[in-house]
Amino acid sequence: MARSSGSSAGVIVAGLTAVALAVIGFFAYQASAAQDRAGKPSDAKQAEPSPGGSDGKGRAPAEKDTALPSASGQGHRVVYALKRQRVWLVGKNGKVTRTYKVSPSAVSPPPGTYKVTSRASHVTGSDGVPVENVVRFATVDGVTIGFSAALNRSTPTPDTSRKTGGIREKRADGEALWLHAPIGTRVVVLR
Repeated sequence: MARSSGSSAGVIVAGLTAVALAVIGFFAYQASAAQDRAGKPSDAKQAEPSPGGSDGKGRAPAEKDTALPSASGQGHRVVYALKRQRVWLVGKNGKVTRTYKVSPSAVSPPPGTYKVTSRASHVTGSDGVPVENVVRFATVDGVTIGFSAALNRSTPTPDTSRKTGGIREKRADGEALWLHAPIGTRVVVLR
């Protein structure tokens, strides 16, 4: 009898091992299938041509919107495109380190090249909202223009009845610009 119970135990262990391997294989298959499903929409989105076609350089319109404008200068700088409401942080090597959308100010600087003239870590903005990482670079009709991030995360639509100069950005973007643009950094403003 001892022999049959030993071989029974061996059969049970072998059976349990086979079941465990089957369960592990099943879960591995499900995880792989889920990962494939999660990756397909974004992969397909990137691979599909956009309804608007390309910009003639093989780039889709969304990529064109985030591409650094060619007439933005050379070297370390901040580039701000008024119509696109977008900022690019460009390193010494001419490579974009970050790009992001902003909410424009009610008063906009004319296109041209400016320099960061002052900075403040925390102040109250011209619209009365507490802001951080303020980087100022221009003055238009007595209104100081600069980038800032609202502590309450607001990105208001510019109220043209009020003369405000705060170009609002998300807090993470504001921190990146703060670190990128000490006093004297060039700010190139484009249409």
